[in-house]
Amino acid sequence: MNPQRPTQAEHLPYFSRYIDLVPDGDVVLQMQTQLEPILEKLRKLSPEQASHRYANDKWSVLEVLGHLSDTERVFTFRALHFARGDTSPLPSFDQESWLKNVDFATRDLNSLLLEWQGVRQAAVSLFSHLSQTAWLRSGVASGHAMSPRACAYIIVGHLIYHQKLLLEHYGLDLS
Repeated sequence: MNPQRPTQAEHLPYFSRYIDLVPDGDVVLQMQTQLEPILEKLRKLSPEQASHRYANDKWSVLEVLGHLSDTERVFTFRALHFARGDTSPLPSFDQESWLKNVDFATRDLNSLLLEWQGVRQAAVSLFSHLSQTAWLRSGVASGHAMSPRACAYIIVGHLIYHQKLLLEHYGLDLS
C-alpha cells in the first residue's frame, strides 16, 4: 500500500515543513531505504565531531541523533494509536523539554546509531503492514487531527530537514 501524500487537514500546519520535503513516491520504501546511507556516513565521525556544537546553545550531533530517535518513536506511536482506532487525544511533544531530561552527550555514538536503527526498523515494520483503512484513520495529537500517513511523511521529512541542518551547520553531507 502506497498512501498518497496527506492532506492539510491531517496534520498541524507546522508539519508541512517536513511533509513538503518528502519526494513523490512510496513513503514506506523511502523510510526503509533512507537511513542506511546516513548511518554509514555517521559511523565515520570521531567522538569530537559527534559531540561538537556549532554554538553553545545548540545541539551536538549526538543530541540531534537522540532527538531523531525520540521523534520517530513519538510519531510511530501516534500512527499506531490512530491506526488501531484509538480516539483518545494524544499530548504535544516538546522536544526542548525532552532534551533537558536526557543526557545524550554521555552516550557513545555507536549506541545512538544502533538505537535509531532499531527505532526506524520498528517504524518500517508498522507502516509496511497498515491496511488502506488504517492509513486513513485519524485521531487528535497536539489538539489537531492527525493520520498515520501524515506521521509516516513527517518521519521521512523530519530526517531530510535535519540532514539539511547538519550540512549547513556542521558540514556533514549525509545525502
